[in-house]
Amino acid sequence: MSQQIDPRGQRFAASLTAVVLATVLLLAPDPIGVALLAAQVVLFAIGAGMGVQRTPYARLYRSHVRPRLGPPREWEDAAPPRFAQAVGLVFAAVGLAGFVAGADTVGLVATGLALVAALLNAVFGLCLGCELYLLGRRGLARSPLAEASQIRRRGVADSTPTRRRTSSHRHPATARSTP
Repeated sequence: MSQQIDPRGQRFAASLTAVVLATVLLLAPDPIGVALLAAQVVLFAIGAGMGVQRTPYARLYRSHVRPRLGPPREWEDAAPPRFAQAVGLVFAAVGLAGFVAGADTVGLVATGLALVAALLNAVFGLCLGCELYLLGRRGLARSPLAEASQIRRRGVADSTPTRRRTSSHRHPATARSTP
């Protein structure tokens, strides 16, 4: 079973991320803006690599915000937000690379896209990276590769074709013999 997290913590983290990214857009390509974006890249890397529950934003939420709110009514799987952190990492890293390379337009667009995603999560609770994760899981579950993997896990004996049904249309193993 996967780790479960408080979804309110994700919205809190998205709010802080949105503030950081908006500040980056206001200051970039100034070195202070680029340094803020580099810090956000590190935060995304922690969330993607170690799990969202281990980020400084999550610790701040657990220690200062959650005690005032009480326990959550529901929990959510940590895997989709962790994937979302990886998506954020890619956009923020592209933005950082753009600013460092002098391609300010690339930096501004990539950072702006990350900001839009953070705002959607913070304001509406819509996590785009989480939705991408779930779409990918559904797509993989239906793929021929997944079916082949399931056959391998069941073993060769289970993958052999089933015997023909008896005239009573029951499986031979469940068919009763008549005296």
